[in-house]
Amino acid sequence: MRISLACDHGGLELKNEIAFYLKELGHDVRDFGTNSKDSCDYPDFAKPAAKAVASGECERGIVVCTTGIGVSMVANKVKGVRCALCINADMAKMTRMHNNANVIALGQKYVDLNTAKQIVDNFLNTEFEGGRHAVRVGKIED
Repeated sequence: MRISLACDHGGLELKNEIAFYLKELGHDVRDFGTNSKDSCDYPDFAKPAAKAVASGECERGIVVCTTGIGVSMVANKVKGVRCALCINADMAKMTRMHNNANVIALGQKYVDLNTAKQIVDNFLNTEFEGGRHAVRVGKIED
């Protein structure tokens, strides 16, 4: 699966660890940065990563900042993106099943690497249930 990644300086370490993990699993990773601990603006990185998902260039996306809040706000501004802030693996599973989320946001301050791996696994391996949830997702898209 081709996956877009992005972060600001507050999510750099976790983004890099997730990139390594995804590559170990055999995924094709498109890293939109940042690649520095220098202070930067998360919209400059999260928006292109989200656009890559919306355009179909990438199948899923993962955005990271200190809390996950800012990058999730940015990603959700991109038409066609349904980004969910996840702090545990169950949230990732539920947002795939019920919301057909195509991007997740993580907060480096609140999610350790082991938990992040579990979140990523559920995000990538859980299918959308459709049915009544498809109607709701349609309303989100409208």
